Amino acid sequence: MSENGDGMTNDGDGRIARRGVLFVLSSPSGAGKTSIARRLLELEPETRISVSATTRPKRPDEMDGRDYHFFSQAKFDQMAEQGGFLEHAEVFGHRYGTPRDQAEEILAGGFDVIFDIDWQGAQQLTQAAARDVVRVFVLPPSLGELESRLRRRAQDSAEVVAARMAEAVDEMSHYGEYDYVLINRALDDSVAEARAILNAERTRRERYTGLDDFVHTLTEDRG
Repeated sequence: MSENGDGMTNDGDGRIARRGVLFVLSSPSGAGKTSIARRLLELEPETRISVSATTRPKRPDEMDGRDYHFFSQAKFDQMAEQGGFLEHAEVFGHRYGTPRDQAEEILAGGFDVIFDIDWQGAQQLTQAAARDVVRVFVLPPSLGELESRLRRRAQDSAEVVAARMAEAVDEMSHYGEYDYVLINRALDDSVAEARAILNAERTRRERYTGLDDFVHTLTEDRG
């Protein structure tokens, strides 16, 4: 049995300690990123979702640390100034952000963090942690299908749907900033493609923190 640089051991079963992935899913509203993210969390046991910090008030059914980390405006601003967030933004008058130390702990433990964020958040993540980020942009098969999905959700008024469709054109123009693109024709197929991307990225040589020790044990076995 050998110990790798992160204090994790290889007991001869072929498992190698690895660093996790910041797996980003972005899309226009209604194209499917949230559905894909939820399925990944259900199907992939090594995935986690980062609990965001926010300045908005806690709702009665929410728990601090489970749903969000609820911060005062002053604390949030201080963390942002000190680089304590991987990404942060203001939405409807409240601040939201991904705590850097929380994400780092998940990555170092060999787990992957799933992000359901827009292109601006993806840009911030890339600037903060480029070597860990894998970006996937989800496109609808057509604008007509996107509009139909938004209307089928029955969550928004006709005016809001029209506004989301107008925003979609601008959002889709950022697909070139991403590493992968999925065209979400059918959810099951898109989830399978996202899992394939995630598993391929997990096996990149540079993500294996225990690779040198593992190879050393193989050469020792021969001797």
